[in-house]
Amino acid sequence: MFRNIINDLAGWYEREEQKAALIKGGKAVGKTWAALDFATGFFDEYIVIDLAEYPDLLEYISKERKPDKVHAKLVTTVDKYDFEGKLLIFDNAQLNTLSIKNLAMYAGSRKDCRVLIIATAGGKLDIEDQCKDILDVFEMTPMTFEEFLKAGKGRKLCKYIENQMMDALSDEVRESVKTMLETFFLTGGMPEVVSAYYKNESFIDADAALIKLLDRINEYIVDTAPRRSLRKVVAVWKSIPKQLTKDNKKFMYGYVDPKARAREYEDSVEFLVKAGVVNRVYRIKEGVLPLENQVDEKSFELYHLDHGLLRIMSEIKCTDVDLNNVYDTMGGVIAEQYAYSELKANKKIGTLYFWISSATAKVDFVYEGEGEVIPVDVQTAPHSKAQSVKVFTGRYNNNTSVRISTDDMYVKKGLLNIPLYGIWNF
Repeated sequence: MFRNIINDLAGWYEREEQKAALIKGGKAVGKTWAALDFATGFFDEYIVIDLAEYPDLLEYISKERKPDKVHAKLVTTVDKYDFEGKLLIFDNAQLNTLSIKNLAMYAGSRKDCRVLIIATAGGKLDIEDQCKDILDVFEMTPMTFEEFLKAGKGRKLCKYIENQMMDALSDEVRESVKTMLETFFLTGGMPEVVSAYYKNESFIDADAALIKLLDRINEYIVDTAPRRSLRKVVAVWKSIPKQLTKDNKKFMYGYVDPKARAREYEDSVEFLVKAGVVNRVYRIKEGVLPLENQVDEKSFELYHLDHGLLRIMSEIKCTDVDLNNVYDTMGGVIAEQYAYSELKANKKIGTLYFWISSATAKVDFVYEGEGEVIPVDVQTAPHSKAQSVKVFTGRYNNNTSVRISTDDMYVKKGLLNIPLYGIWNF
């Protein structure tokens, strides 16, 4: 299955800079597969070094900053003396993120090989600012709807969606796109689940793959969480469906434990974010630039890694879903989770936030456009009105707003309506 990150890695390869590349992302989103696919296509030979299998090497690299000493250790560890023309792939670097910085320094010292690092991690790593001159960072998410279409028989549909601003979709094409999107709403974007579905076009097979994957993620959390806070980490993780299905999606510690206090669970939330199994979206106090100066760090929402996993975690089987009204599954929560994932993967959009007025108006997502703040409203009912966005635009006098809905694309009086199927394309 082709993943868009291959284009990013191709660009890194063609720049021919002695910078390391880092692929980071959540558990099982396809990082290692993408790295190997890239390596096969662009290099005659590559070497995979799983740092989980070489704890001594990991410890050494995490402490040693001198590239020549790192090289000597690598040569003896992998028992290969010639790295010329090869790609060195270091997997599981999240086990000690200091190794990433030192491997990036090592990459800068070598003209005979390239270095690609993989880390199961979410959010911004502590070392990224320190390494911005020696490291290209690529974040990998679950499959987007575009990638889902290309993995099956929908490649032609992508072309229609790409051209929709010039040529409106015909009824036949629109119906095909709608069917594929409804399918994607059920499967989610985890690669092994998508593969399981396409094998027999079976939602039952997709559910079985989702259940197995969720079990693995649960095990991963238990195995990697600090022992002292494991109970709290698991409690926060299990509360995610309940947090997202309540009217106010702002994360509330009381839904984890009625007696919970923020200071007791903050580290547990941070662990899940850094583990890449949830995504945190902060509230902004005011809709003015720069948004990073308006962040209320005590108020945030936690989104799941994937909308298919969220459905299974909520104990909703594919047979429980109303296939005539898929978009309203879990009261529209799946649609909002899907929209978040698509927006996050869209490279034209930066950091996402949300906004709540002092009354009841809530804008689902807010981001910085070109010189202005863009509010985004997600609607699953056709021709619905975004009242909260009107409150926002009235207060901050911004010229542009976005609505994501089941309607086709159009622009009217500063409102850009994006169809659910085309978030990746605007």
